[in-house]
Order: sequence, then C-alpha cells, then structure tokens
Amino acid sequence: MGTYRMCLVFTRKFRVTEPDPVDDVRHVFQKYAEGESHMSPEQLQKLMADETGGGSSLEEAERIVDEVLRRKHHIAKFTRRNLTIEDFNYLLFSTELNPPIGDKVHQNMDAPLSHYFIFTGHNSYLTGNQLSSNCSDLPIADALRRGVRVVELDLWPRGNDDVCVNHGRTLTKPVKLGKCLESIKANAFATSKYPVIITLEDHLTPKLQCKVAKMITQTFGDMLYYHDSESCKEFPSPEESKGKILISTKPPKEYLEANDAKEKDNGEKGKDSDEDVWGKEPEELISTRSELEKVSTNISYISQDDEDRGSRDFDTSCPLQAPEYKRLIAIHAGKPKGGLRMGLKVDSNKIRRLSLSEQLLEKAVASYGADVIRFTQKNFLRIYPKGTRFNSSNYKPQIGWMSGAQMIAFNMQGYGRALWLMQGMFRANGGCGYVKKPDFLMNVGPNGQVFDPNENSSPKKTLKVKVLMGDGWHLDFKKTHFDLYSPPDFYVRVGIAGAPADETMEKTEVKYDTWTPIWNQEFTFKLTVPELALLRVEVHEYDANEKDDFGGQTCLPVSELRQGIRAVPLFNRKGVKYSCTRLLMRFDFV
Repeated sequence: MGTYRMCLVFTRKFRVTEPDPVDDVRHVFQKYAEGESHMSPEQLQKLMADETGGGSSLEEAERIVDEVLRRKHHIAKFTRRNLTIEDFNYLLFSTELNPPIGDKVHQNMDAPLSHYFIFTGHNSYLTGNQLSSNCSDLPIADALRRGVRVVELDLWPRGNDDVCVNHGRTLTKPVKLGKCLESIKANAFATSKYPVIITLEDHLTPKLQCKVAKMITQTFGDMLYYHDSESCKEFPSPEESKGKILISTKPPKEYLEANDAKEKDNGEKGKDSDEDVWGKEPEELISTRSELEKVSTNISYISQDDEDRGSRDFDTSCPLQAPEYKRLIAIHAGKPKGGLRMGLKVDSNKIRRLSLSEQLLEKAVASYGADVIRFTQKNFLRIYPKGTRFNSSNYKPQIGWMSGAQMIAFNMQGYGRALWLMQGMFRANGGCGYVKKPDFLMNVGPNGQVFDPNENSSPKKTLKVKVLMGDGWHLDFKKTHFDLYSPPDFYVRVGIAGAPADETMEKTEVKYDTWTPIWNQEFTFKLTVPELALLRVEVHEYDANEKDDFGGQTCLPVSELRQGIRAVPLFNRKGVKYSCTRLLMRFDFV
C-alpha cells in the first residue's frame, strides 16, 4: 500500500464587521434616552445643548433624526421619529452629521487684514521641486480650491515683449502669465469669498511692467481692489474686500533702486534631505544655534526671496514709465535700509509688507521678539522657506504665528507634518483662509509691553482627548495594502503642536488583526496657549520588520473643537480627505 503526504494550508481571512457601539456611546445613549430603547428628538436636542452650551433648536434635532433614518434605513416616510442605539451610533460616527469642528465662518471679519493669519502659498506655480519641476497654472488652481488666499507669481521677461512665470535661474519650465491669471480668476472664490492676495516677484523692465498692468486689469476688471496705499494708514478688512483681488509687490521705483548685487551667501548652505511620508516632527523643523549664527541680519541682502533676488537685467537709467503698474499695488512691499531692527520699525503714517526667511525670523524672534509683534499689529510680515529647501519641504509655522506673522508662505505642493499643521490651522473659521489673531497678539499694555512668546506661563486650559475606535480603512485601502496575509495592526499617535511648553505626543497601544480597532484610551493635555494649539492625530500601522505604514492623519485647531463624542475624518499625506476612514474620539475641556 502506498504512502501519501498531506499538506494543510491555513489562510487568515480579512473579516470586516460593522462597528458596534463602544461603551462611551452606550452610556451617553442610556443617559439621554432615560433608560428607554429609543431617543426622541427632544432628548437629542438636550444632548446637543449640553455639549454646545445651549443654542440647539428642536428643529435642528428633528432634521438630524430624519437624516439619520433616511440614510441608514432608506426610508422616505417615517413611521417613527426616534433613534435606536444603532441609529445613534451611526449618527455619532458620521463625519458629515457629527464633525469635530464647525464649517461656518464665525469670527469677526471687519478688522484690518493685518489682524488675521492668512493661508499663504510660496512659489505657487511649481508642480514639484524648486529646481527642475514644471511651472503650471494647475497648482495655483488647486491651492485656491483648498482655501489658500495668497499666491505668489515670479515674473520674468520672455524675449523682449512677453512675460512668463518661472522660478528664475533654475531648470524649471516656464508658464505664460496670462494662463496663471486666468486660473486665479476662475478659482479665486470657489472655496472662500474672502480676498485673494497676489504677491509678485518682479524682474521686469518698465515697458513689461506696463504690459503686466494691462493684463492684470483686463483679466480681473472690477475684481481688483484699488486704494491709495502710500497714504493709507490701515489695511481694508476681509469683509470690505470680499470677492476682490489685491496686488502686493514693490513699487517700480523701489525695484529700480534695489541692490543690484548678485545673491550672496546668506548662511543657508546645507542639504535639504528628502522627507518621508510622515515628514519631520515640528521640533526638528527649527534651525540649530550654529545655523542661526551664520545668518546675517542685514536685510538689504538676506531678504532676497522675493523682490530683490539677483541682478537686474535692464538699464536702471531708463525713465520710470509704469504708473499703471504702481496704481495696482494695494499692499506695498519694501524694506528700509539698515539692519533687522530698523526693518521692524513701525511708521505711524504708513503700512507695508516685509518679507523674512524662516531663519531670519527665528533670529528676529530671539533678538527682537517684542519688535516683531509690534510690527505685525499694523503691518504685514511674510515668512518664506530658506533657499535650501530644494525638494519643496516646509518649516515650523508656529514660530511665525506666535509672533503675529500673518503670511507664513508654504510650498503647497509638498507634504509632511509641517504642511499638515498649516492645513490644520486653516480648517478654523469655516476654512475661509482667514483666521483672526488672538487678542493677546494685538494687545498693548500701559507701558507699551506686548506678548512675550518666550515667557513661561501657567496652563490656561486642559483638554482631555479619548481615542475610542476607528473604521473605514477597508473601504479606502486595498485589503492587502497593510499586510498580505492578515488584517492591519493600527495604533494612534495624538498630541499638541503650538507653544513650546504645550508640544507633546502620546500614543495608544497597538490593536492587532482588525479593520475596526477599539482603543478606549484617554490622554490629558495642559495648554498654556490654547488659542494657537493644534491637535495632531496620526494613525500608524505597526510593522515589526519594516517602517510602520501610514494610515491617515489630521490636525485640528483646539480652539474650535466641539465637546463630546465626534467623528474625526482622516486625510492622506497630501491633505486630501479619505472617503470613509475616520476615528471616533471624545473631547472634553476641563
């Protein structure tokens, strides 16, 4: 009789189950349903009022109940108008019906523009890196649709009679100016009705400046905002300039008188290492002391990102013939002669925009922190990436925000943690691209004292964050994306970005072999500057042998968090929201 070998093959199934209500959801339901099996609209209204501090109407509660029944049960005519525990769980886990922050503009929009942080792009026309990528109108359109309100265009001659947009003296391929202007016109107010500011880096002759003025006027027409910026003592408000385009650049005369020296060594040498999918932690995005010591404080050549980079390619004896161009300028850019402190001097009769590199900002904050804040109470301060960020990486935005800088210019085509922080900040105020600066950055004491970001202060607020569970990865990712042979092993990192004393990161335990992990872990964060704090959330998929996989991220302004159990949508590494992937979290302020 022959012998036989038997081979047994075991397979691990990718079983996906519908998430059941976690204990926190059951406890809330039992409390407000008063022990019954159904929750009425009146009981839901009471829950909403308790979480928001009042203001919720019965009509709103009824609308939500009807919407849950329609979505979950596909019922057009309701035989009942109340929620079961399963319906209630569906409601709480819906990012549309129960988001963590509101989606409406709620801040006062009647203050001068300089009183707001503004969503700002850097080299907005680039599709990739700073040295060899293409220039295009598509990144401009994409940024505007994401809520960016400040776009930058570098203007260069193309032959003798034409103008293009290009990152000068690099291998990037130019795009026609007209195409960029049309893209701005078509997308400027698709997401937000508040004003768009175009910053121009101008390398043109007076003749071509006249041509640009004509192109801008013909393209935008009545959308352009005009005012006598030289005699103006205060910028217009976002409300006053709603639906308008504002031009910001140096007046032509200042261009002609600008330093003609070629780019000098600004102490910004060094390699810009490639970022991985996560990017660097915020504390790793600042310069070292040795790097800052190499940075000159002479603004006459350090601040050459924008209006004065490189030598002029035209004869400065040419008479000024571009009054039309000058008339377009709503926000004057410029710098006085002298060092950094002179550049931060406030002129009571004028308003202007000053540009500093990220490294010079760090040096200014360390040496003249109070002067920086006084300057930004009236004038615009724009910060741009250091010159060695060739791969379009970004820097730590909190340094600028803590000092009142309105325009933290970022490479929107990049990715990583720095950009996630920027995107999180501007989810505030309905995502309109304007976030009002906290009062403490605008206040002046009886003796002229202003906020000191380096001063140690006690916590003002305590935030408790409970990570309950997650779901949706099986719908947004392939079943084998995280592991070929088993369900994923997720954990969550949660923490705060903001004032140095507030910054921290914690993490949950790993939940193995499940698409619907339940953590039920709570973390407590004490905040000294809650007004500028961002809640950081990252989902990782644990891998014992390789680098952990990316499972989604979000950043949320702490000042806008809605208390209670909320459905938190997650975003991919570029900042695009996943269709289904989300976390169920609980927020409580103590």
